[in-house]
Amino acid sequence: MNIIHWCCCVESSCHLKQDVLVLYFPGSCVDTVIGLYGETIEVPCNNGINKPDGLIFTKWKYVKDDGSPGDLLVKQAQKDDATVSATDGYKSRVSIAANSSLLITQGSLVDQRVFTCMVVSLTNLEEHSVELKVYKKPSAPVIKNKAKGLENSKLTQLGECVAESANPAANLIWMKNNQPLVDDGKTIIITSAITKDPVTGLSSTSSRLQYTASKEDVESQFTCTAKHVMGSDQVSAPETFPIHYPTEKVSLQVVSQSPIREGDDVTLKCQADGNPPPTSFNFNIKGKKVTVMDKDVYTLTGVTRADTGVYKCSLLDNDVMESTQMVTVSFLDVSLTPTGKVLKKLGEKLEVLLEKNASTEAKVTWKKDNHKLDKLPDFSNLTYSDAGLYVCDVSIEGIKHSLSFELTVEGGPKIMRLTKHRSNDGKHKILTCEAEGSPKPDVQWSVNGTNDETTYVNGKATYKLTVVPSKNLTVSCQVTNKLGHDMRDISVFSLFEEHKSKPEKNEDGAEQAKVIVGVVVGLSLAAALVGLIYWICIKKTRQGSWKTGEKETGTSEESKKLEENNHKADV
Repeated sequence: MNIIHWCCCVESSCHLKQDVLVLYFPGSCVDTVIGLYGETIEVPCNNGINKPDGLIFTKWKYVKDDGSPGDLLVKQAQKDDATVSATDGYKSRVSIAANSSLLITQGSLVDQRVFTCMVVSLTNLEEHSVELKVYKKPSAPVIKNKAKGLENSKLTQLGECVAESANPAANLIWMKNNQPLVDDGKTIIITSAITKDPVTGLSSTSSRLQYTASKEDVESQFTCTAKHVMGSDQVSAPETFPIHYPTEKVSLQVVSQSPIREGDDVTLKCQADGNPPPTSFNFNIKGKKVTVMDKDVYTLTGVTRADTGVYKCSLLDNDVMESTQMVTVSFLDVSLTPTGKVLKKLGEKLEVLLEKNASTEAKVTWKKDNHKLDKLPDFSNLTYSDAGLYVCDVSIEGIKHSLSFELTVEGGPKIMRLTKHRSNDGKHKILTCEAEGSPKPDVQWSVNGTNDETTYVNGKATYKLTVVPSKNLTVSCQVTNKLGHDMRDISVFSLFEEHKSKPEKNEDGAEQAKVIVGVVVGLSLAAALVGLIYWICIKKTRQGSWKTGEKETGTSEESKKLEENNHKADV
């Protein structure tokens, strides 16, 4: 137990005696001791200095409520136990300690009185009076009778703070956001009161707060702090209060995924900044007034492009206070001609028509066989390479349509080239027949051999045949599909004949040399024939010129031409 001592003497002073604070006031010399409510209180006798020489006994007495003295107990120096002489409530609550201090159990406010210790020895008699004070810390402060809400700019009773069962009474302080509130008599009024329990005598302190709130107090925390001499401050649980104020602004929100597409459900939500907020509203749905009660939303189901427009909401009792929102329903219509499978002949024309109608500018991309195109090809003169699967993607934000057509270009087969060459080891002849056509042509060779490989890309087919000719041959390549056929021949020399004769670098080169010789011989014969005809004509002319006297040899110009023709014939 912590005990504080005050001593009242003739002159006012203050001294520290054995680590105990002792205050002296003018008057009779009386120490003051602080005891705790409900606990055992120790009242010292002469601050524990009570063992004079020749001690006979120690006696404790007290001042009754009516001011008369009363005995409590006596302790003989030669005996171990004290004799209790009290006949009232102290009879069962008092005892004496080894240092002669008076012990009082279950301390209460009735024990706040003066107790006197009398020490009798062979040589002296001393009395030491002590005034006992019993203190009790209050219960934790609690805010009661709380307001359901505070009116904006209006003085309203916020609540009542109570700290009960204390001695002395606690001091209460109202706090907002950990800052003390000060009574100004206008916007803040604090009224405090103290009441005592008639049985225990303990005091309860109450404090009522009237407060003028503002919108900013929506999140403010109000607490009550109890201050007491018996310990640290105690703080109530924080309280917040709704601030009531009228609506000043209405806002309309479109609660839907963006962008809004045809078929979506669109929810319109109307909100107001008043507190408490309104629960019913008027919605203006494209010029039609719709009232909703006890909710703040209106839902448009399965919207179409026709639902694009301006929407409004307002308070039930104030159509002027309204909010508007533009609702745009996105749409995309696309048509493609042609679609599906398209069959065309080689060289024909194909017209592709794409039509679109959208709420915003649409993006168009083309792909052919999964490869992106910079633009759609020109189909004014179809080729085999134009065949393929064309996909058109048309899109706006949130909407995408894909359309396609598969183009097939058909044509009869046509052989473009027929060539031959020796294999790398020189033991075979490889014939290559290149043809165009669609559907893919079938090939038929006029001789047997090994079909090495066949390729077919964009209407172009390549067929290869490996042969070992034992004699000179004429080989035919024939290609056929449902639209027709084509054939071409090629001469192939025997590998054995080539080995007997002088090696040639290239079989095709030998054949070309033969052709050149044939052409030269033909031209020489033609020149000789022309010269002969010309000579006959000159001779006839000479016969007719005898009458004119010209020479048989003819003119010099004719002789010159005749000599040139004869020279050509000789060549």
